[in-house]
Amino acid sequence: MPRLFSDPEAIADDIIREVGTRLVVGLPLGLGKANHIINALFRRAVSDRSIQLTIFTALTLEKPTPSADLERRFIGPVIERLFGGYPDLEYAKALHGKTLPPNIEVIEFFFLAGKWLGNAYAQQHYIAANYTHASSYLLTRGVNVIAQLVAKRVVDGETRYSLSSNTDLTLDLMRARDEGRIGFRMVAQVNSELPFMPGQGDLAADEFHAVLDSPETDFPLFAPPSEPVSDTKYAIGLHSAGLVRDGGTLQIGIGQVGDALAQSLILRHRDGAAYREIMSRLARGQAPRETGPFTTGLYGVSEMFFEAFLALIEAGVVKREVDGAFLHAAFFLGPKSFYRALRDMTPEQIGRIQMMPVSFTNQLYGGEDAKRRARVDARFVNNAMMATLMGAVISDGLDNGQVISGVGGQYNFVAQAFALEGARSILTLESTRGAGKKAVSNIRWSYGHTTIPRHLRDVIVTEYGVADLRGQSDADVIGSMLSVADSRFQNELMRQAKDAGKLPKGYEIPAAHRDNFPDRIVAALKPSRNAGVLPAFPFGSDFTGVEQRLIPALQSLKEASANPFDLLGLAWDGLCAGPPDADTVAGLARMQLDRPTSFSDRLYRVLVSAALARSP
Repeated sequence: MPRLFSDPEAIADDIIREVGTRLVVGLPLGLGKANHIINALFRRAVSDRSIQLTIFTALTLEKPTPSADLERRFIGPVIERLFGGYPDLEYAKALHGKTLPPNIEVIEFFFLAGKWLGNAYAQQHYIAANYTHASSYLLTRGVNVIAQLVAKRVVDGETRYSLSSNTDLTLDLMRARDEGRIGFRMVAQVNSELPFMPGQGDLAADEFHAVLDSPETDFPLFAPPSEPVSDTKYAIGLHSAGLVRDGGTLQIGIGQVGDALAQSLILRHRDGAAYREIMSRLARGQAPRETGPFTTGLYGVSEMFFEAFLALIEAGVVKREVDGAFLHAAFFLGPKSFYRALRDMTPEQIGRIQMMPVSFTNQLYGGEDAKRRARVDARFVNNAMMATLMGAVISDGLDNGQVISGVGGQYNFVAQAFALEGARSILTLESTRGAGKKAVSNIRWSYGHTTIPRHLRDVIVTEYGVADLRGQSDADVIGSMLSVADSRFQNELMRQAKDAGKLPKGYEIPAAHRDNFPDRIVAALKPSRNAGVLPAFPFGSDFTGVEQRLIPALQSLKEASANPFDLLGLAWDGLCAGPPDADTVAGLARMQLDRPTSFSDRLYRVLVSAALARSP
């Protein structure tokens, strides 16, 4: 049976006594980190330089850190409300402060998006890895401690622990240990908010060497609030929903496109006429391939499990059963309502969701025949940052070598799409980034970094439509990509392709795709937005009603700030406005601008008032 501890320092002493002063600690990706245990080990290594501590992990979760004054006014109370009790990871603070001692090494294979840009240490110690390869790198480095957050349950006097949110690499590493390929200590920290998930991650107590279990070290789970779904992301989700076949298989990657896709699938299932009506406005000259309800339903197999999947199950979209489950997943992360919904499920409901190793969800090796039978008509939907006209995709980094996030499972799912009969890889991206004169195209002629090479090009979706690239010639691929590019950049992209000899000199972009402007997307979706069919928060929100109203207003203010004339126009509207209505008064009070005491406060009040008046 495991040794039980209530003090993080005591369990750290026990680990060092058992393992020695060379510690190679594997921490699960994202939510599953045992914060108090790793913080105690970190403090020991800081104070005792004879301890060599290596931390191998991914997706280090940190509270948001506002920079500008308006951002601080808005997000500060949200951070306190949602993350106030979450214990910071001390190794992350040291990395930001450049105070990491030489006897401590921190290695990640997937970053929280954009968090470590410009941090030399993090960038230099990043490992480029497919998610499925990370466990082998841990084995190579001689991992000797796994420190994981767990859920606890006592049944008929027997204590059991659930790996819950992170079966991903831990189950694969445990299998390697059982096969004699590695020896390591499994240590756990109990968390009362973590849902107890049945299945392979439901473990007997004797699988663990030591467990930290105390009310003093219990803490609220990291719970990022759902972000509002923009018109652009809804357009991408709506287009993607028309590619999903009834009776098929669904994987969705990280990001708000997942919420948009899920809501679009639910709309298609419940009200096909409404879905087709939206698409008639949105997809000019390109009707969706699939518009019917999900009679047989989908089977979900996804490395990431998030709140939208629960909505898909509840709506009867995800309901095709494989080995007793509607969904197999490797890790989860979401808002507080998501964790609460999992904790409140009946045994039968939660039994339909099985947490599995990442080697199961992300690849076909091992039980391949059964996986092939289950993963029929698979649609693997993942996000990208940029794409080239010839179909290469950039998802994880920049051409100067800086890493934004990581490869994760994207390459695995693209490879599965080509290995499985009837499967498709759908990579989604917004056609542009930035606003006004600072807008740039996310579709490039070429780019000096690639995540998915062009020989694995398949389906790319932007807000302007679907580019089906599989098996097409370079010229046809370029034509398809130009058709889903923003029209502000089409001519220059077409010129570059012609200059390179990859497009006939007389080629012209079809007239149906010459109106790819943001205003067209807004107009196409506005009737459905107004009717509540495409809500900003389709699956609920941890933001208050006032905060939900402030979000688009502050976003429009941010966009206006990119152009001095737009900002002056906004200020003029605010100065000329009459007395504020009740909603505006509430918004100003939430931003601590109801009683301005300085010039900057008065200016902010004028701008925020005008932005609120302009927002729907």
